[in-house]
Amino acid sequence: MEKKSLKIESALARLEEIVRQLENEQISLEESLELFEEGVKLADSIQKKLSEAQLRVKKVLEEAEGFKIEDFGG
Repeated sequence: MEKKSLKIESALARLEEIVRQLENEQISLEESLELFEEGVKLADSIQKKLSEAQLRVKKVLEEAEGFKIEDFGG
């Protein structure tokens, strides 16, 4: 379970680095496009992992007695 969390954290850190690089006006158009593509892929991967985590939490809560199930509003 911790490995998945670290993967999400490292993906977020890389995405933040990509944003910083894209904000740098001194990079080429080609490099900007490559970074943008990588960022979109990372964002998609992060969203999928977060959705999976949300489903796991919901399942645990459904299996636990006495808990009220609430939608995360996603």
